[in-house]
Amino acid sequence: MYKSLRITVIIPCLNEEQGIEKVLRAMPDFVDECIVVDNNSTDRTSEVAASLGAKVVREEVRGYGRAYKRGFADATGDLIITLDGDQSYPVDALSYLIEAFLHHEVDFLNASRFPVRDRRAMSLKHKFGNLVLSMVMSVLFFRWVRDSQSGMWVFRREILKEMKLESDGMAFSEEIKIEALLSPRIRFGEISIMYTSRLGEIKLNPWRDGFQNLAFLLKKRFLR
Repeated sequence: MYKSLRITVIIPCLNEEQGIEKVLRAMPDFVDECIVVDNNSTDRTSEVAASLGAKVVREEVRGYGRAYKRGFADATGDLIITLDGDQSYPVDALSYLIEAFLHHEVDFLNASRFPVRDRRAMSLKHKFGNLVLSMVMSVLFFRWVRDSQSGMWVFRREILKEMKLESDGMAFSEEIKIEALLSPRIRFGEISIMYTSRLGEIKLNPWRDGFQNLAFLLKKRFLR
């Protein structure tokens, strides 16, 4: 518990047995509930996570959005914090993020990876793709968002009922931010974090996922 708020951390994982151990060992004591969503892994992700005290739920249908929806359904905390199981997001910054969330009096706080200070963390191709997607999203929805693809957020669990979340894939990351921006009852904020190089195999396909996310933005804007 943090300042009378129950904290749930949700971590979607696909074959992250190497990274999830380091992430969970670094998890702060004030986290009340840590949910690892095993997205049909073929390695020991579930076993490692369970041995370190995480609540493991399994989502058989693979997909970034599918994993998060499964995790949200099981969450009980007042605040939900999300991050990846590859150790790229700063587990040691959770208190900093919650303090920023409370200080700015928002309902949804996006943790921007930019500027990227670790040169190994993101290739030039990925930086360019993220910039394009963030600019397109900002233009289409009339609100500047520096990192539309970030996978680390802090938000009040109660705002999920205000959102219509449809994507089962990588576009889920931008969709949840769009839903937060469009709702008049949700206050949105953004803050920079330290993003580092990941452990384990890279799952992202930059061209395929980039074009799919771009198409989703257009669909979300014009076919709502």
